Amino acid sequence: MSSATPLPLLRLCRMAGVSRAGFYRWRCEPQRSDPDMDLRDQIQRIALEFPCYGWRRITAELRRQGGVVNHKRIRRIMQLDNLLCLRHRKFVVTTDSGHRLPVYPNLARQMVLTGIDQLWVADITYIRLQEEFVYLAVILDAFSRRVIGWALDRTLENCLTLSALHMALIRRLVQPGLVHHSDRGVQYASKDYTDLLKDHGIRISMSRKGNPYDNATCESFMKTLKYEEVFRNEYRDLPDACARIRSFLERVYNRKRLHSALGYRPPAEFERSLQGPSASPASSEVPL
Repeated sequence: MSSATPLPLLRLCRMAGVSRAGFYRWRCEPQRSDPDMDLRDQIQRIALEFPCYGWRRITAELRRQGGVVNHKRIRRIMQLDNLLCLRHRKFVVTTDSGHRLPVYPNLARQMVLTGIDQLWVADITYIRLQEEFVYLAVILDAFSRRVIGWALDRTLENCLTLSALHMALIRRLVQPGLVHHSDRGVQYASKDYTDLLKDHGIRISMSRKGNPYDNATCESFMKTLKYEEVFRNEYRDLPDACARIRSFLERVYNRKRLHSALGYRPPAEFERSLQGPSASPASSEVPL
């Protein structure tokens, strides 16, 4: 026994059943690096920016960044790192269809979309602030999933939906045959709203009573909005909520978030690919 070897170390080696030489060889060996370290870092950066991305969108984003990755490897790493999404919360229906205003037939059900500005879909949701509720009205292009009009306010009166519609009409060129689809809520059935649509030659379509699947595109958008923006933040007041939601809609949802229905591309990029270098003003980028 060498007197240079500390006694506690000898006891530990005996207890572990290893020799002193084996212990020193292990201690001197270079530690093996995690072969997934760089990939893990990339995945966690994407998951931090888009916490509700599943393994499919993470894989698509990595491939867009030039990576050659296997989806099974991505799913395994995300499962080990507890990055797979779990969703439990339900949604509140805010539609008031108990009115005597004219109700229009569902034209959207029969449509086969081939381009933008053929079908616009609209809906309203509520957003909770620290001390009050506010309401968000949105209009999406059903083909590109792009938000083309929105308004946030404390009221559910007609001015909310009219503001969103005015924004959409400013941003897009109304094409012949354009259909506007919504639920049967009083805001969308009001004379002011339907007259504005008719004045621009837009055909009116409404969902069947009590059937949220008739407006599935907007329902899916509202789910994305709630899980990826609203439930992650606490808004102080209406101006704070407006600024943050504007940033999410215009900078994240329209221009960065990948949509599986668009071949894992953001709506703005998808629209540019349709229009080519001679894009019309109807699909031009909107300044923030």
